[in-house]
Order: sequence, then C-alpha cells, then structure tokens
Amino acid sequence: MTTSWKDAAAKKREAISALIPAEWRIDNVPSVKEQVDVTDYIKQYLSREELGITESSADQIVEKTTSGAWSAEKVTRAFCHRAALAHQLLHCLHEVFFDAAIADAKKLDAYFAKHKEPVGPLHGLPISLKDQFHVKGVETTMGYVGWIDTFEGKKGTGKERVFESEMLRELRASGAVLYCKTSVPHTLMAGETVNNIIGYTLNPKNRNLSSGGSSGGEGALIGIRGSPVGFGTDIGGSIRVPAAFNGLYGLRPSTGRLPYEGMSNSMDGQNTVLSVVGPLGTTASSLRLVTKALLSQQPWLYDPLVHEIPWRSAEEEHIQQLLQFVGESVPKEKRLAFGIIHTDGVVTPTAPIRRAIKLVTKALEAAGHEITTWSPPSHRVLNDTGFRPWVFDGGRNVRDAFALSGEQMATQVSLYQNEMKEFTATEIAETNVAMRGLRKEYMEYWNSTAKETSTGRPVDAVISPLAPWPAAREAKYKYYGYSTWVNALDYTAVAFPVTNVDKSIDVKSSDFKPVDEKDQEIQDDYDPEIYDGAHVSLQIVGRRLQEEKILAVAEYVGKLIGK
Repeated sequence: MTTSWKDAAAKKREAISALIPAEWRIDNVPSVKEQVDVTDYIKQYLSREELGITESSADQIVEKTTSGAWSAEKVTRAFCHRAALAHQLLHCLHEVFFDAAIADAKKLDAYFAKHKEPVGPLHGLPISLKDQFHVKGVETTMGYVGWIDTFEGKKGTGKERVFESEMLRELRASGAVLYCKTSVPHTLMAGETVNNIIGYTLNPKNRNLSSGGSSGGEGALIGIRGSPVGFGTDIGGSIRVPAAFNGLYGLRPSTGRLPYEGMSNSMDGQNTVLSVVGPLGTTASSLRLVTKALLSQQPWLYDPLVHEIPWRSAEEEHIQQLLQFVGESVPKEKRLAFGIIHTDGVVTPTAPIRRAIKLVTKALEAAGHEITTWSPPSHRVLNDTGFRPWVFDGGRNVRDAFALSGEQMATQVSLYQNEMKEFTATEIAETNVAMRGLRKEYMEYWNSTAKETSTGRPVDAVISPLAPWPAAREAKYKYYGYSTWVNALDYTAVAFPVTNVDKSIDVKSSDFKPVDEKDQEIQDDYDPEIYDGAHVSLQIVGRRLQEEKILAVAEYVGKLIGK
C-alpha cells in the first residue's frame, strides 16, 4: 500500500464518521470509564416520534408500514438517526449508506401510494447487515485494512461496489430497507469485536463489557435499538453470543436453511464446520418474521447449498398453543421435556449464569414441563475436534489478509499470529470421519432420553449457557465451549434473554473448587461490581433443521419468564 496501514485505517474511519449529518453529532460523548447505560442516554437526542418508532419490534413496525400507518421513509430516517448516534457511542458501524436507504424507502412509499398494498412482508422494515454481506455502492472490509478499496483484498475484479450477496436480493424483494453494515473482529474468529479501522465495539448496557463477536456490531446496534433486526453469521457462536451479551434473541439455523451465497468469509472452502447466516432481534417473533420472508423467496433456487424446505407452520403450532397457558400449568398431553446443562465439565458458569439456569428451570417446572439433567457424551472431545477446522490451513488465509497492509493483529485473534502446521488432506478426512462419529454418538444419546421422559419422546430441547459469563471483559474471552458444541453438531439454537446481573445476589462463591487453572481464571474474571446490570442470557438448542420449533420454544420460554 502507498500509505501506512494506520493512515489507511484512519482515513476509512474518518470517512465513516463524515457520513453522519452534522445535526446528528454528539458533542460530548461520555467517557467509557463512566458506567453509563447508553441505551437510556441515547434517548435525549431523539424526538418522541423517533423513540416510538425505534423502540418498536420488527413485527410491530411492519404492522404499521404494511398498512400505511407509518411511511417507510419516516421509519428509515428514524433508524438512520439512532444508528448514527449508536456508532458515536459504541463504534459499531463499518459502512453507512443512509441516503441510498432513504431513496429506497421513498420508492416503497410511492409503490404503496399507487398500488395500495405493500411490496412484501418486510415492506419498509430497516434491516442492518454484518460486514460480510456485499452491498452495491459500498465496500466490504470485514475489518481488514488491506481490504479497503478492494473486493475481498483484490483489485480490478470488476465486482468492487457493484456486487451484491444473494440474500440482499431476497430482502429487497420482500420490501426491506438496507441502511448500514456493522462491525466485526478482523478474521471473524473472536467473541469480541475489534479491528484497526473502528477500534473496539462496546456493549451499550455497560461499555466496560464486550458487545460479543463476531457479529458484535449487530449485537451492539440492535441492543441500543439502532436497528430493529439484522443478520449476522455463526461458526462458533457469532450470532448467539452478541445476542446474549446485548439482551436479544438470536437464531443460529442449521447449515443450508438460509442462503450464504455471495458473502465474504474467512477460510472460505473449509466445509467441516460451516458458518451459517441468521437473524438477531429484540423478539423471537421478529426472527420468525424475517426468516419466513426469506424462505418465501425460495432461496434454494439461487443458492445450491440451501435445502428446499419452505417454512413449516405445523412444526411450531404445537408449541405456540402453549402460549395460552402462560401463568398456569400446561395440560399433561401438551407438556415438553427439557434437558438442562448446568456445566459442561470443562469450565463452570459464573454466578449470574447459574442463577439464570435456576430461574428458567423453576419457571418450566412450575408450568408442568419435565426437566432432566443433560449428561451427553464429552463436550471436551466434541469441541476439541470441532476446533480443528479453524486451523486447517495453518492460519494462512488470515495472515495473508493482514499481510496486504502490514497491519497488527488484535490480541483476541493472536492464535493466528504464528505459522502453524497445515493439515494434510488425509488429516482433514480423518477429522471429518471423527466428526461424523461424534455426531452419531450425540444423536444416539439424545434418542435415548425417550426412556427418561414421561412424554415417551426424546427431550424436546436443551437449555444451555452460551458463555461462562454474561459478557466478556476486553481481551478476556478465553473459553468458547458453551457455544461451539452447537456448531460442531450443526444443531439449531436460539439465544434468549433471562435476567440482569444483580451484584447483591450474583456474588462470587466462597467455596468454589475449579476443575483446573482455566476454570479458576474464568471465575476470577467475574466481578459483580463491574457486571452489575448486565444482560444475562441462555440458549435453547434443538436438533438439526428445527428452526420453526426452536423459535417457538424460545418465544414461549421468553414469555414464561417475562422476557
């Protein structure tokens, strides 16, 4: 590059800021050292009408836009304003294209005025996108300085700023308005979001904590209500972790359910444990809305890896019937069976996570559902095997991306700093065989739970931690096992909010006995004073391709616990 990587990063960072209108600038951003909940702080800069719009869920918004009660332009402007404020407080945006979004919204309004009907089920709904999606008119850096002014690090491809990922065609056809792309950790392979372009993405509830990763910009933006719903990706927890850290719902579908065609990625071509795309939002019904809309566009006709599985209403109807019994015991014939993971035997969850598990367990038992302790095959073995694909190429792909600019690698991804041995074709094949065996073993265990339940069915879903703590502190995300086991098995999972940290209740255990040094280190990183008020979330896990069912279960459990 003709300039230093620091100069190139600064120029890009300033270009993003320059796209924020002067009237939307915050003069005195509060210091991060102040433990300010900026989800409340941001409200002073918004009108009453903007607050009403931006604090509505995606499904509430489309009720208004598809009926003509709210114009697409009004809704889009409100979210552009809040997103601009969010970036100044949290460093969560990589690309801003507000003008293009407003122009698209005006076209939607013109269509509605002429035809007296919406373009589609997402008519006028603003949707944010993780910076893996290619969008016409803007670039994709994926957090790499060396990708600035290129197409995935290459120049002269003819795709720069004109190519779009497949899912965008489907979102636009459904009437969605696209207006920004959100921050990621360079490499994508981290549970915190940091890169040399925009710095560290902060948690809006508590800026001393991480927003999660790798869809951390999505988590932060939606968490502060700068977006009603957005799309991220997940290869080791990258949708569910940001959703959990920011008090949101996040769907990790199984591979092949939603289209990934035409998106940028790290280590593209690694097929043992695939990254998947899925939504994050403030409600389970928001996730259902956008997932159904995408499937109505028949993505299997445009992405060869998508299964031809339309939305299956029958799969969720039984669960949705349970909503009528919230507040009372469920009839015996409608009850569900849940497996509960209290610990994976490798790292012990901290006090707030343990309390969340107890809260959910108690609520399910009070409603009459069946609870059993989940005692599956070793998660340590499963995760150790599932981790291998992340280093199949010895880190060459990500090191090559850093070499384009010579930029420094963040501590959070220092795993890739040094040369590692590349796996041979034989070793990759052996890993695939091992993974197949582990998936079969886990499937048989799940099947065997039918003998333990009064329903006569195997356990319907598993309640599990997503991380040992409510959110990671900077450079302290040191254990991924509670999220990656789901990816290794390719199971469907939904993150959901449970409660908030209460420093008077969620105290450190005085008699804790660690499994090993790492277990002790994780416990030591939890400080009730720092974490006070932070979101506490869990995940509901189902078998492969059970998106309809597990979303319905998440919605039911959320209403059962008042979330």
